[in-house]
Amino acid sequence: MSDPRTAAIGTTRPLPPEMTDADYRLMVESVRDYAIFMLDPDGCIRSWNAGAQRLKGYEPADVTGRHFRLFYPPEQMTSGVPERMLHEALTHGRVEDEGWRLRKDGTRFWASVVVTALFDEKGVHRGFTKVTRDVTERREHEELLRQSEERFRLMVEGVRDYAIFMLDTQGRIASWNLGAQINKGYTAEEILGRHFSIFYPQEQLDRGWPEYELEMALRDGRFEDEGWRLRKDGSRFWAHVVITPLYDGQGDHYGYAKVTRDMSSQRRIDTLEQQERHLHQFLAMLGHELRNPLAPIANAVTIMNMGEPPNEAMRQTREILGRQVTHLCRLVDDLLDVGRIVSGKVHLDMQPVALQPVVHEAVEAHAPAIASRAHTLSLELDDTPVWVSGDRVRLVQVLSNLLHNAVKFTPDGGRIAVGLRRTGDAVELSVADNGPGIAPENLQYVFKLFAQDEHNPSRVHGGLGIGLSLVHQMVHQHGGSIGAFSTGEPGRGVEFVITLPTVPPPVDAG
Repeated sequence: MSDPRTAAIGTTRPLPPEMTDADYRLMVESVRDYAIFMLDPDGCIRSWNAGAQRLKGYEPADVTGRHFRLFYPPEQMTSGVPERMLHEALTHGRVEDEGWRLRKDGTRFWASVVVTALFDEKGVHRGFTKVTRDVTERREHEELLRQSEERFRLMVEGVRDYAIFMLDTQGRIASWNLGAQINKGYTAEEILGRHFSIFYPQEQLDRGWPEYELEMALRDGRFEDEGWRLRKDGSRFWAHVVITPLYDGQGDHYGYAKVTRDMSSQRRIDTLEQQERHLHQFLAMLGHELRNPLAPIANAVTIMNMGEPPNEAMRQTREILGRQVTHLCRLVDDLLDVGRIVSGKVHLDMQPVALQPVVHEAVEAHAPAIASRAHTLSLELDDTPVWVSGDRVRLVQVLSNLLHNAVKFTPDGGRIAVGLRRTGDAVELSVADNGPGIAPENLQYVFKLFAQDEHNPSRVHGGLGIGLSLVHQMVHQHGGSIGAFSTGEPGRGVEFVITLPTVPPPVDAG
């Protein structure tokens, strides 16, 4: 029968003999990644392997016979850590520990230590084995991770604009940041441990919406929603919510992260924008519907003006009809223009335009109205031609609207001034009057659609508050800006100033 030590699959080479004590000693002494050494019952060092020499920096002769406490920092020796470790190893047979240790040069390293009590076959205590490993790198990594997690925790807890909190698998609240407290009104002490359905209105609870959100988040990996939520005081806010399921390193589900943002202000803005779009659509439709009956009325007035009226009453009636039809046509045109601008349907024929002729054309169109009110008109125009890039017809319309307002709101015998002056690479076009002016608190609203100064005596002149809104939008279409300036004092009037970027004159300008 063959010796089992020589039986090996695929070979007849004899196996090595059983390992001897010398072999074990050789193996331990050659290990370099672990400091492995023996202590006598009192804790004095009896052996020293290559790993101990590399890790701690001592030669065998430097440490043999010395107490192992020399590897401990002063604060640990003062608290009796070395002696306590030996006592626990002797009591329990083995003890593990991690902590700072010292090398020969005084530097510290983070050590993972196992001390085991040794007994002979008769149960007599012979000493201890001590195995030490340098785990400084691992601890540094863990410390960096801990610091990162701590910074992240502090960051989340300090966020004010978002409610960020965790739920357990059943939907109970497990964490609570500052933003959640500000947003929902609960302190952490009041809300931790309660089910997150407390934030939902009754109609959503009746639908089972909170549970549905968790189901969808678990199914899809993320759930996003917007809807009404409740604060502690019972008030509602429009919330944007994101729920994400959380899993540990083994893939086990342990809860949810929930981020909520108060979108009430944004929702109000979106609602107002939608209402404004509907309003402009209505105005565009209204303008077209009003223009249809106005055309035959205007034609009828024109026919009436062809002959001499049979009497004074008929003449006055004809003049009234003419004035009112002209006024209505202007309002309808303004309505249509506002609708076109808002919907982006206004096409501007952008060309180099000299502004002085634009001013003269607009003034000429309003000369009869200015004369009928006995207004004094002054022009202060730059002598050198000023050119801008624009649509000439629309620029005349802009200035005409400002002059129309000045004529309408300035009392009989008042003053109107039109100015045109360069300011660097821009030009300022102004229209000023000495009428009642605009209250300073209302200046910020004058360019809004349908804006009216209700306390202004000139309100009796009527109008829809469209003209200045149209001017504002048209100026911006030309890349410019417009401002209104007034003290609101009677007789001090108001000044409108349009600023437009200038361009070089065309080559054929002469």
